[in-house]
Amino acid sequence: MRRGGPSVLGIVLAGGAGKRLMPLTADRAKPAVVFGGTYRLVDFVLSNLVNGDILRICVLTQYKSHSLDRHITTTWRMSSLLGNYVTPVPAQQRLGPHWYLGSADAILQSLNLVQDERPDHIAVFGADHVYRMDPRQMLRQHIDGGAGVTVAGIRVPRAESSAFGVIKPGPDGRTIEGFLEKPTDPPGLKDDPDSVLASMGNYVFTTRALVEALFKDAEDENSVHDMGGSILPILTESGEAQLYDFNTNHVPGETARDQGYWRDVGTLDAYYDAHMDLIAERPAFNLYNRDWPVYTHSSQLSPARFNAGGIAGESIVSAGCLIRGQVTRSVLSPGVVVEEGAVVQDCVLHDNVRVGRGAIVRGAILDKHIEVPPGAAVGVDERSDRELYSVSENGVVALGKGQRVL
Repeated sequence: MRRGGPSVLGIVLAGGAGKRLMPLTADRAKPAVVFGGTYRLVDFVLSNLVNGDILRICVLTQYKSHSLDRHITTTWRMSSLLGNYVTPVPAQQRLGPHWYLGSADAILQSLNLVQDERPDHIAVFGADHVYRMDPRQMLRQHIDGGAGVTVAGIRVPRAESSAFGVIKPGPDGRTIEGFLEKPTDPPGLKDDPDSVLASMGNYVFTTRALVEALFKDAEDENSVHDMGGSILPILTESGEAQLYDFNTNHVPGETARDQGYWRDVGTLDAYYDAHMDLIAERPAFNLYNRDWPVYTHSSQLSPARFNAGGIAGESIVSAGCLIRGQVTRSVLSPGVVVEEGAVVQDCVLHDNVRVGRGAIVRGAILDKHIEVPPGAAVGVDERSDRELYSVSENGVVALGKGQRVL
């Protein structure tokens, strides 16, 4: 974003290991996990930034990044004529023989990117959330408020606060007075004691404020070198942090139902529930908003086919699928085959899964290239499933990439 306005560099933090999403992250970084049939999680943040005219973006990667790097380089090709780009930046040990110590250290070790671009502001966004957001509105408030950092916040139930960084707003509702990283018993909001303001992991910094805070944090031997746990407290203490209320953000084409939708899909249950949000007649998150599209790579596949009496209801069925059995309340990625007599219910099936004749799959997430043998059952016998596969707290069965069905 320049053209006479402020220059902004986008930095996407995509280096986390995603352990809570195992086995889906056994072979790939969390932002590379498939979502909604054809997308990768990283596509949501990149689409928001690009739709919002932030067109120079660095994606900082670290763990098991090959799939993520390949997706970014083959999908996110910007106009080099205009100097725009989306580029993966692997950990390079620029400041010594160690990998990233935390998200703040990841940016510190990548300050050459900032020095090359010399932006007025830096948008630091997380890579693994599902939502729509116009970052220009947040940037506008940041500039008008004269803050060093502006933090996007959203209300969540107080009972869930241990999963988030929690923002304590000042009396004006804008200034941030405190920032608690994953607290177990934070105070509720004055107007809603059962809710707290959670950080979405999206920040807009004035470049000076970010660089100064990074160097100050690097000198602290006791720091965890994390954006939420380290950098935000520094800027909060100096009075330079302000809140941006995500619920005030509006994008073209939104519906009353999906406005303000944001999901952290960091666990199997959250990932599964977010998929179930997609398939209702009036979905909680609408993938079909053409005015604020989510971009991704589209394979050259034939349209989905339904043969031999195959049916699908309340489902998303991607290109290249062949349905001969029965599919209900499920999300199918490209190339899925459901043979005659097979039943797929309440499932998320990734690319090229094959469900054999007469097999039953219920309440399950099957990663790529899994073959369910004829007559087999997944998600039917809880005791057997827990012995053989990963099962979430809420009973969702999950199989990793290529895992054998027994």
